[in-house]
Amino acid sequence: MTFVARVAPAAQEQLVPPRAAGERAGVGRWGAGRAALREQPPPSCTIMSGQLERCEREWHELEGEFQELQETHRIYKQKLEELAALQTLCSSSISKQKKHLKDLKLTLQRCKRHTTQEEAQLVQQMAANIKERQDVFFDMEAYLPKKNGLYLNLVLGNVNVTLLSNQAKFAYKDEYEKFKLYLTIILLLGAVACRFVLHYRVTDEVFNFLLVWYYCTLTIRESILISNGSRIKGWWVSHHYVSTFLSGVMLTWPNGPIYQKFRNQFLAFSIFQIKTHQPSLGGREEVLPCLLGTPCPEPGRCAPPAGCVQFLQYYYQRGCLYRLRALGERNHLDLTVEGFQSWMWRGLTFLLPFLFCGHFWQLYNAVTLFELSSHEECREWQVFVLALTFLILFLGNFLTTLKVVHAKLQKNRGKTKQP
Repeated sequence: MTFVARVAPAAQEQLVPPRAAGERAGVGRWGAGRAALREQPPPSCTIMSGQLERCEREWHELEGEFQELQETHRIYKQKLEELAALQTLCSSSISKQKKHLKDLKLTLQRCKRHTTQEEAQLVQQMAANIKERQDVFFDMEAYLPKKNGLYLNLVLGNVNVTLLSNQAKFAYKDEYEKFKLYLTIILLLGAVACRFVLHYRVTDEVFNFLLVWYYCTLTIRESILISNGSRIKGWWVSHHYVSTFLSGVMLTWPNGPIYQKFRNQFLAFSIFQIKTHQPSLGGREEVLPCLLGTPCPEPGRCAPPAGCVQFLQYYYQRGCLYRLRALGERNHLDLTVEGFQSWMWRGLTFLLPFLFCGHFWQLYNAVTLFELSSHEECREWQVFVLALTFLILFLGNFLTTLKVVHAKLQKNRGKTKQP
């Protein structure tokens, strides 16, 4: 029979060896450390708490800025309402003034028939003042919203396209000129490629489509500039509409023997007519000596004469407009045009032979197409329509240029007769 001896706890502690007692004490200290760690927050919680405090501070800062923004926006809306009221008041006052001036002008015309010499001078002075007042109204209306014309209504709808600041107007005008620069360079390269490299109908259609899109975009941008005070008018506005129609008819002309007979002539005309815009030299006319055969003052900056009339037009018109605007003789929204205007008389008359050459090439295209329309193989309606369109372009360009030249010569003769 086995007997188990019972030993008291105190005796058990005495029986434990020294090494075992040390290990038990170490275990006790480690347990105490774990308890202390459990009581302290981990480092990650401390970092998150700091980030949350920063987020709270940023939110309070944003809240303060938002309150200021709301107040600023409220003032902005109030000023917009005041601006709209002022615009309406100015527009109605200008309409009233123009109506009264029109009636006054008619009355002066009736009175002019039965006046003495002194009264006639007074009537003439009042008529001049009325004309000057109408020009002032035109400048005022450039900063007021107005109804769009028929074309802009069809394309954009009844959208206000008026730019309120001179800086915005000039920036849009400069963007218009850059658009002409980039697109016409692309069109020139396309015409050269189609004429000498790519003899395919598909590439011709791409070129004609680019022409249609280019002239359509020009008409839209010019209409917006006119709404903002640009004085381009008359034939030079209609010219782009006619060119859009002509390019559209060329796009629909199917391939065939008649098309192939006119293709190279049209592409050569396009190379001659399309303008490769170049930036002006700050309004200075450094390129003129090169064209006259005299030594070039700055060979590194002068461009050689291109075989393209509209390159010359754009290059010199831009410099001339810069000079005239600096002298206060031209509006800051005046544009370069594909023709000749009265302000080009000083310094740009050497362009007239190139212009007349382009006009008569249009007449040559019209005559060629009229002959092709009577050809026995001709079945396309586009041939006769294109002939009429080229004839219209020739008459419009040629007669408008002659009118400008004749008016300028008459004005110069009147000045020479005066003592």
